[in-house]
Amino acid sequence: MALLGTLSGFRAYALARGDNAPTAASDVAATAALMRGSDMIRLRYVANLCGYDITSIPAGSDIPIVEEAAYIAASLELTTPGFFSKTYTGAESKVLTEVKGIKWTVVGKSEGAYAYMPSSSLIDALFGPYMCCGPAIMVV
Repeated sequence: MALLGTLSGFRAYALARGDNAPTAASDVAATAALMRGSDMIRLRYVANLCGYDITSIPAGSDIPIVEEAAYIAASLELTTPGFFSKTYTGAESKVLTEVKGIKWTVVGKSEGAYAYMPSSSLIDALFGPYMCCGPAIMVV
């Protein structure tokens, strides 16, 4: 599969946000992180864009957020290799709801194709307006 974006684009995106990790990393490590991030974006998000499937990789000029999302995902992958490969349960998404008795409340979903995948709130926010939950149905 192809990279979404470029190594120089990934490094420039991160540097503009004060993150020099991609620049400090070797080309091999940064490219591997960008490939893993690209895979996650292609399989999780592009596959659910209205009018696309996993074999469609929109060019940057088609939907610019695809490259940006790949850079965000790559940053997470560079910091923690395999970040998006972890499988977890919906019960792992919880918030502290009582301090004195130390009580946690589950807030995650435990059903659906992506319920057991890590996610990024930034990437979710980027793709939210473009996602379909069925043929020609937009989720806003």
